[in-house]
Amino acid sequence: MEEQYPRLRRDSYHMEYSVYILFSNSAEKYYIGSTNDVMRRITEHNETGKGFTKRYRPWKLVYVESLPTRSRAMKLEKYLKSLHDSDLIKKYIAGWRSSTS
Repeated sequence: MEEQYPRLRRDSYHMEYSVYILFSNSAEKYYIGSTNDVMRRITEHNETGKGFTKRYRPWKLVYVESLPTRSRAMKLEKYLKSLHDSDLIKKYIAGWRSSTS
């Protein structure tokens, strides 16, 4: 049975900001964001989101990483968004999952 939400990295418990990746099965698209409350943001994307996230509901959380500062979270978010290619994003997620096993 697949986990509903991915586990946080072992080295990232009790941090303040998270970078997350959502996936839409219906559109086969990823959405990358950062926040200080991942569960709130997922709810917003799936229930009250506008624009891009509204068009491709429902969204499923496939990646989350917590970081100690907003600045570091924003840097990782920018890097992940620079990947553009969904295959590169999949590889990043796969590498993260293998490091948390």
